[in-house]
Amino acid sequence: MLNAHDILETIRMIDNEHLDVRTITMGISLLDCCHSEIDVACTRIYDKITRCAKDLVKTGEQIEREFGIPIIHKRISVTPIAMILASCDDRDAVKIAKTLDRAAVDCGVNFLGGFSALVQKGFGPGDRELIEAIPEALAATDRVCSSVNIGSTKTGINMDAVALMGQTVRRAAEMTADRGCIGPAKLVVFCNAPEDNPFMAGAFHGAGEPDCVINVGVSGPGVVRAAIAEAGDCDLTAVADLIKKTAFKITRMGQLVATEASKRLGVPFGIVDLSLAPTPAVGDSVAHILEEMGLECCGCHGTTAALALLNDAVKKGGMMASSHVGGLSGAFIPVTEDAGMIAAARCGGLSIEKLEAMTAVCSVGLDMINVPGDTPAEVIAAIIADEAAIGMVNSKTTAVRVIPAIGKDVGDELSFGGLLGGGPVMPLSSYSPARFIGRGGRIPAPMQSLKN
Repeated sequence: MLNAHDILETIRMIDNEHLDVRTITMGISLLDCCHSEIDVACTRIYDKITRCAKDLVKTGEQIEREFGIPIIHKRISVTPIAMILASCDDRDAVKIAKTLDRAAVDCGVNFLGGFSALVQKGFGPGDRELIEAIPEALAATDRVCSSVNIGSTKTGINMDAVALMGQTVRRAAEMTADRGCIGPAKLVVFCNAPEDNPFMAGAFHGAGEPDCVINVGVSGPGVVRAAIAEAGDCDLTAVADLIKKTAFKITRMGQLVATEASKRLGVPFGIVDLSLAPTPAVGDSVAHILEEMGLECCGCHGTTAALALLNDAVKKGGMMASSHVGGLSGAFIPVTEDAGMIAAARCGGLSIEKLEAMTAVCSVGLDMINVPGDTPAEVIAAIIADEAAIGMVNSKTTAVRVIPAIGKDVGDELSFGGLLGGGPVMPLSSYSPARFIGRGGRIPAPMQSLKN
């Protein structure tokens, strides 16, 4: 039973500590929209999305008003479009992207994810066409997000796809250079991509998912930081227990919203993703949680250990609060979206090498990092390969979302606005991995893949 203390505590979290439900994401299968004629397929795609999601935004707003819980984004994820494209005689992926964008606008959602391809073991029909179309598709749309899975623990890493994605990220930046290089900010390259992730830009609706489903992503870094601050100089075991209890409360709120949205929309409830998703707002930072634990600056020695504690405690607390936890779940470290990370990068306390180490123990990977505008495609590909290797060997999801800041160099600033934030251009190694990337082929799956 809720008592007055619980209610007042939740109100304080919402009013003062940036507690929110970051997203309600409706996953929609488009497998029944396949057709050899692309215009017919586009009509089917638009009709199904607008039919299934017509009440999504309205329902989210009703829940916000009735429960007083901020729901920041309402989003849609769809079947990886490369699968739909494979059935078309004319594989014009950009035409489908524009259809998705129109459907997203008409439904009123913030983003639509699923302009995606799964190529961890090789390229199937429609995959190359979609990947080659990503830069133009992201330049021609406002709300469409894209992702490509290039590796997994079971299959290894498709290095031909890695090389292609290095070129794709760079072209996406060049084609949106007049808009702050926004293209790569809507593009994620995965290893071990989950099928039920509600967070953009990596959301897509997996082939094993229901026809339509509701997934919810919660947040609340500010709540965790405030709880640690209030606890004072306790030891790290007590810190972990405190984070678990706080994550439980945050996740219960997400579970409530997910259950209500599912019931009102008549759509099955899928999962709660209990990731701590930061924003550029002061007081809503994962980096500030780590600093509250005792680090002088996020990125100093000890950061990886502190992040491991945080990520583990968040998952333990969240799993007690919901029987259906999924997606990514843990702590995000997107540089431009986290006020503490931005400050640490600006002062030189946080490097891309330290961020890579941190990704071994947290959710996702090298996320929203601005790199010099003249960074070659093979260097971007090598960054992707390094991060994929961490995911492959550790049987976890990792991802890369780097933004070549066209026309800018180390120390310059690149801003996107909104939740995507902005931050400094970070330095990279000056030595070339070109010969390694040029070899192509596949990095074989590790021994731990043989679990059958």
